[in-house]
Amino acid sequence: MKTWSFILNKSEDNQGVILMVVVNNHGSSPGRKGFKMAVSEDGGLSGSIGGGLMEQQMVEEARKMILNQDFQIIIKHQDHNPEAIKDNSGMICSGGQTIAFFPLTEELFGEAAVIADCNSKKGIGLIRYSPSGISFQENIRQEEKFQNMILSDKKWELSEQIGLPDKLYIFGAGHVSLALSRVCNILNFDIELFDDRKDLNTFHENEYVTKKLIVNYDDIGHLIQEGNNTYVVIMSFTHKGDENILGQLLDKKLLYLGMMGSKKKVKKIKANLIEKGYSEDRLNNIHSPIGIPINSQTPEEIAISIAAEIIGVRNSVTNDK
Repeated sequence: MKTWSFILNKSEDNQGVILMVVVNNHGSSPGRKGFKMAVSEDGGLSGSIGGGLMEQQMVEEARKMILNQDFQIIIKHQDHNPEAIKDNSGMICSGGQTIAFFPLTEELFGEAAVIADCNSKKGIGLIRYSPSGISFQENIRQEEKFQNMILSDKKWELSEQIGLPDKLYIFGAGHVSLALSRVCNILNFDIELFDDRKDLNTFHENEYVTKKLIVNYDDIGHLIQEGNNTYVVIMSFTHKGDENILGQLLDKKLLYLGMMGSKKKVKKIKANLIEKGYSEDRLNNIHSPIGIPINSQTPEEIAISIAAEIIGVRNSVTNDK
């Protein structure tokens, strides 16, 4: 939300501003749906639409619009194929992206102020970008963070959900949990931590979470808020605890569900749950053993491997298949 604050500051200084928003992308495009960048009259910049030569060219385009006082909302296609004849971005990563240019009039500065205010109050809402401009509605939810429709250069829309942070729930407060909390805090996850042990040093030392509780693992289902922004990592102290937690979460709507453990342990827990009547297909879809294979040894290395896997899942949501 730093870009919206940047826009407000420039509006107070009576600076012209162009807001660029990526409204569509495909393939290996460096700019993804929702990436945004503001360019101000005094040369200031905030945000990114993907970087590189392409971004530099689009910034220059925005500066020309400010200089010419061009208040028309336009979109520009950028093809990252080096052999492209039309809309060649000058990049070689393949894929492509479509960028909308919004010259910020007094009306749009007003919308930016409402968005920034909602964000400061930790409210929720929906931003809509279209050829008509930018509009915002508070207390509106949509299933995915970004939804778009591109029919033509004159008929398109991108909607962006704000105020619903990515939630990470961690069961188990040991050394790996502490390291994972530290990493995922940097990645802007809202983290909740649970353990069934009292007087655990790593539980009390964990200052990276927004909430931490001592709980009974026999009843944890109600602690999880389901949704496409929900991630759960199971790393309790015992095999029994992991199995108990996993069984209660299998049928919940979660974007990511992972359990730490060796292949032997994971196989045993899955077999136990299948014997109790749980779905084998659902069990085969969990991330376990957890993390990407990087031969991790220390708690910090294991945490990074788990965080990398989570990032891969999070980013796949906004990538075109």
